Amino acid sequence: MTVAPETTDLKVQLRLDDAWFTVCDLSALLPGRGVAALLPDGRQAAVFHDRAGNLHALDNRDPFTGAAVLSRGLTGTHRGRPFVASPLLKQRFDLTSGQCLDDETVRVRAYEVRMA
Repeated sequence: MTVAPETTDLKVQLRLDDAWFTVCDLSALLPGRGVAALLPDGRQAAVFHDRAGNLHALDNRDPFTGAAVLSRGLTGTHRGRPFVASPLLKQRFDLTSGQCLDDETVRVRAYEVRMA
């Protein structure tokens, strides 16, 4: 038997400058996995719904390689901080702040996220 994914009317939105931008339905996010969202300026955001039920979004571009792959990284926690590990070189980025946990001089943009 196949179980249909739960559907809701809830949308995931990112704050871009002074406005909220809808990126997807909440039902499109699986806990522990990311999705890439195309932003109006052509950049991409990596959007995550963690296993604790929190939403996070970072720039999708891995600053170490230039590839847009963070949405495909593995999620986890380190000392209570949720992170995504790049699937290429495995650097970990704090999902709340965008700070690289393996190189304090590197950070990616973190977006404010909400359900609406």
